[in-house]
Amino acid sequence: QVQLVESGGGLVQAGGSLRLSCAASGRTFSNYPMGWFRQDPGKEREFVAAISWSGPSAVYVDSVKGRFTISRDNAKNTVTLQMNSLKPEDTAVYYCAVGRFRAGPSTTSRGYEYWGQGTQVTVSS
Repeated sequence: QVQLVESGGGLVQAGGSLRLSCAASGRTFSNYPMGWFRQDPGKEREFVAAISWSGPSAVYVDSVKGRFTISRDNAKNTVTLQMNSLKPEDTAVYYCAVGRFRAGPSTTSRGYEYWGQGTQVTVSS
């Protein structure tokens, strides 16, 4: 059974940092892109960042460029999102996901097959 478990969310003041981690189990995902999305209640799920299976290619939504960094450890089957200089508008539930295809990484939710349960990030002003 495939399972993705996020951790590291919480409450932080604006300007602070959080580090989200996602551990995958049930199969090896080293040959697939991995990504992070976020969703506020009543809004569409939004792409945040994604990384290719080999690691060197990463893409980000414009609003987080220069503040967030995505990385992965294929040996541990994990993906991490380092979030710095957080803003109140970063508040959302953050989800990690594994790509549906080996090519990528995709910036749309349709490009991802497996999803975690989400972790809440709240940034206070």
